[in-house]
Amino acid sequence: MKTFNKTAAQGDVYIRRVDNLPGGLMKVDTSNGKVVVAHSETGHDHVFHGDTIEMYRPETNFDFDAWLVVKEPTPFEHLRGYDTHEPIMFEPGIYHVRRQREYVPDGFRRVED
Repeated sequence: MKTFNKTAAQGDVYIRRVDNLPGGLMKVDTSNGKVVVAHSETGHDHVFHGDTIEMYRPETNFDFDAWLVVKEPTPFEHLRGYDTHEPIMFEPGIYHVRRQREYVPDGFRRVED
């Protein structure tokens, strides 16, 4: 299992540790005991299991940014049984999660993993 100090990436998700939450966020509810940070186009989501994570999203730009408050060490997993990304252990703290974007002639779009 991977660990990190300041930044990490898993597929199309980029993570960096921050000092505090910005204003204007709304708390996101868990889904069947999972915190789904990034939905995959193929159903292989990037998730945390359990109640050790609180996730927040802005009211605008909902698809690209999330903030996590990690209460105790918790692995971040990619739900795919083959050719998967290695889990990343998150230590307690606050994290900014950003979906990677790429430029296309019509503007920007999310990178699809």
